[in-house]
Amino acid sequence: MQQADILLTTLNARYMHSAFALRYLYANLAELKPRAAMREFTIHERAIDIVEKLLALRPKIIGFSVYIWNVEETTAVIGLLSQLEADIKIVVGGPEVGFPSDLPALAESVNYIISGPGEKSFHSLCQQLLSGQIPLKQLITGQAAPLDELNLPYQYYNEDDISNRLIYVEASRGCPFKCEFCLSALDKTARPFELSRFLDEMKTLHKHGARNFKFIDRTFNLKVSSSVTILEFFLERMSDDLYLHFEVIPDQLPELLKNTLVKFPQNSLQLEIGVQTFDKDIQSLISRKQDNDKTRENLIWLRQNTGAHIHADLIFGLPGDSLKNFADSFNQLVELKPQEIQLGILKRLRGAPINRHNEAYQLRYNPVAPYNILSTKHIDFATMQRVTRFARFWDMLANSGRFRHTLPIILGDSPFERFLEFSDSLYRRSDSTWKISLRRQFELTFGILTEQKNCDAEKVRQLMSKDFERSGEKGKPPFAFIEPQSASRTGIANKRQKQHL
Repeated sequence: MQQADILLTTLNARYMHSAFALRYLYANLAELKPRAAMREFTIHERAIDIVEKLLALRPKIIGFSVYIWNVEETTAVIGLLSQLEADIKIVVGGPEVGFPSDLPALAESVNYIISGPGEKSFHSLCQQLLSGQIPLKQLITGQAAPLDELNLPYQYYNEDDISNRLIYVEASRGCPFKCEFCLSALDKTARPFELSRFLDEMKTLHKHGARNFKFIDRTFNLKVSSSVTILEFFLERMSDDLYLHFEVIPDQLPELLKNTLVKFPQNSLQLEIGVQTFDKDIQSLISRKQDNDKTRENLIWLRQNTGAHIHADLIFGLPGDSLKNFADSFNQLVELKPQEIQLGILKRLRGAPINRHNEAYQLRYNPVAPYNILSTKHIDFATMQRVTRFARFWDMLANSGRFRHTLPIILGDSPFERFLEFSDSLYRRSDSTWKISLRRQFELTFGILTEQKNCDAEKVRQLMSKDFERSGEKGKPPFAFIEPQSASRTGIANKRQKQHL
């Protein structure tokens, strides 16, 4: 049976996600690497099953990577480990345990906590523990090493990762901006990896079959010359299955970058664009610098001139936000026609500067992860719940692309207000925001539009029939199309011709 003195592990949100942090830690274990192993799980697996698999490797040290999305499940795993094997040293790191003054409950059940960068600090801690030294401090401040001193992790993506998972990569670390809702606001600046070294790693990944690259850089288009060099690298290797994901600053698209973006084929690029809010007062309050006019101009240009898939983000519940303010931002963004609008509900990130506004704006958060905001000075709990459901249904119907023909009649000329009403009706009829089958979504949508909104039933049938056919659902739609009486008299030839429309 395989044994590993050092075991690196985490619980991913989904199987298709890969643990980038674990691979960095493993790559920088130096002489201890032969004594180490990595194991990844998902938050959907039972804690007791995870523990069984971890203990099977008989580790002396287990390092957990802890995030807002896995802290509850990780706490359960660590609780079982402490009951079964008290001699195993438990080490945790990651954003959820990065702030000694604001730690989750699991901190009481672990031996060591590394706050901040862990590549060098974890290696040093393991050296001490395996040599019999017992560090006196539970809290260890991670030291950021120069990027050129780090061993890169890309060779530790295996064949299964390349075939079935997102491949996370980074050309830079940090962010020069100070948006208070984001932990990157604590960074001093962005630091790039040496470009030729990074591209050599990308070349090797591509050679081994990687085709789905997700860049985690906070500001991919910060240094345009580097951005263009990276894009040109992938253009030279373009194929039907190559897919790239970048997070870009919305108001910075100089001509050099535009000239490169237009070269990419349809849907080979996904651009994640954080708009967050168009409200200037809120932007100022949370230290967000954004040229709204330039942002709108660039979004229009991207939609009209590139084949990129635009994933634009908005946040509800920011200090000073209200239903009216948010509706205005949403309506502006809908008009710019990104393929997806991700509606995020503000969450309390430990250590984020936005927490300075908690009392003045009465920001009240769920004490249970993911610490979503419950109410504010201007948004009561009931309204917050309505918009939370709005976000879920928007993702289900609009972002999925399954209701492309039907969505315009849902939104009309007042998208936020109309979809909020639609969301309320959908919730009343379904009493759920989860596990609504696709057939049921069609059935409920048809009923709301024809019975409550008094939309022309024939027009709704025609539009929804197109969406149902595109969805791939089998059988007749639940609102089965009935041809008007006059059309039925035109005979078989007409029906046959309709198949070509």
